[in-house]
Amino acid sequence: MSIITFPAVNKCSSNGRENHTVVADMDGTLLRGRSSFPYFALIAFEVGGILRLLFLFLVSPLAGLLYYFVSESAGIQVLIFATFAGVRVSEIESVARAVLPKFYSSDIHPESWRVLSACEKRCILTANPRIMVEAFCKDFLGFETVLGTEIATYKGKATGFVSPPGVLVAEKKADALKKAFGDVQPEIGLGDRHTDIPFIALCKEGYMVPANPKVEAVTREKLPKPIVFHDGRLVQKPTPLTALLTILWLPIGFFLACLRIAAGSLLPMPLVYYAFWALGVRVTVKGTPPPPAKKSTGQSGVLFICSHRTLLDPIFLSTALGRPIPAVTYSVSRLSEFISPIKTVRLNRDRAKDAAMIKKLLEEGDLAICPEGTTCREPFLLRFSALFAELTDELVPVAMVNKMSMFHGTTARGWKGMDPFYFFMNPSPEYEVTFLNKLPAELTCGAGKSSHEVANYIQRVIAASLSYDITSFTRKDKYRALAGNDGSVVEKPVLQPNKVMGC
Repeated sequence: MSIITFPAVNKCSSNGRENHTVVADMDGTLLRGRSSFPYFALIAFEVGGILRLLFLFLVSPLAGLLYYFVSESAGIQVLIFATFAGVRVSEIESVARAVLPKFYSSDIHPESWRVLSACEKRCILTANPRIMVEAFCKDFLGFETVLGTEIATYKGKATGFVSPPGVLVAEKKADALKKAFGDVQPEIGLGDRHTDIPFIALCKEGYMVPANPKVEAVTREKLPKPIVFHDGRLVQKPTPLTALLTILWLPIGFFLACLRIAAGSLLPMPLVYYAFWALGVRVTVKGTPPPPAKKSTGQSGVLFICSHRTLLDPIFLSTALGRPIPAVTYSVSRLSEFISPIKTVRLNRDRAKDAAMIKKLLEEGDLAICPEGTTCREPFLLRFSALFAELTDELVPVAMVNKMSMFHGTTARGWKGMDPFYFFMNPSPEYEVTFLNKLPAELTCGAGKSSHEVANYIQRVIAASLSYDITSFTRKDKYRALAGNDGSVVEKPVLQPNKVMGC
């Protein structure tokens, strides 16, 4: 029996494909990586924490043995069971929408994307669960059809098993393609392994994507939609080695985080900078900060306008200045308030009340505010609220940058009380605080500028210093994208836990 062979994908012309349909596999074809373990690991950690990730890691050798020596289907079923069993479907969908796109988008194969982007209609055909890949493929890459393995559910929870016809591999991929397209024959089929041959053979043209781990991924500028917002705690894609290191580091990191938080909370602020350095937290200060306001002379305090990376921004601002600077926040967890070494004051989202409160705080001294209203991890600045510009002309822009190697110190979907712990659990987290020039008097509201003009100018100044892009996105846009709500904080009775949606 002859073995069907197909040319490499670089032989496929992308010219004149505007009306064509392309069908592609996921791992090893659309993506450079041939293993789906990292994406199962991301879901496992987000829905079940370190214990679920540990369980997945322990069964992964069995999955590998089954995959390579028994059948692809059996190996994938083990990963599905370890990751999904007992998890609410809504949680899986949430992680697939908010967490996975960032990692998928950083691993797009350039040759595959060259062909895919040239075609009008795109279809993904994968052995991975459809629920994992659909949000990314449709929302970010413009795929029209997503065909994948269907997971079995019971009363809104995944059972860990798969629904008929089972895991889509080999002939089952071909059957799924026939069912979706009927008698219509797609123009191009893309795959990367011999089990993709049955569905590729149904297309007019077929091409194979050769394994090449050294090929560079498609840059974000070439993708149809940038990833502005994303969630999840893990910074790096959890390969088996990275997952193991994360599991081993977590208890050590939590102890270290508690030590760092205690140092920041209990020591006098002038000593916190040196304590952080001794404990592995790197704080870099650039620019010339203004001197503290002198209340004896009736001098109003300076309002520090900070870009917002984590809820720790005002604390590292205070660390850089060597003195505690109170901060106004849109929302912060009770635990974060309790351990904070600086005074935090919540805004009411009532313009008149918030303005009066900020003016009063400025009469007492310097103050910090993050007018974006929420954090953004990517090199973008969200829209600045203009309220601050109406309240004082003593405005100092501050550009904040942080670096984390293992864990993100922000979340939209999870409990924000753990944000400072996750940040300080990084082996050597870094913060860079850059004080920019104080806003000239002629550019303030006192000189006739509108509050929106002032806010937009400061946004541009900070963005230019960081080489960030400016957006008009708001807090509501972020939470609609990541959490399925508008990020509003509903006030609750004092005796009940105060669950907040973000800082």
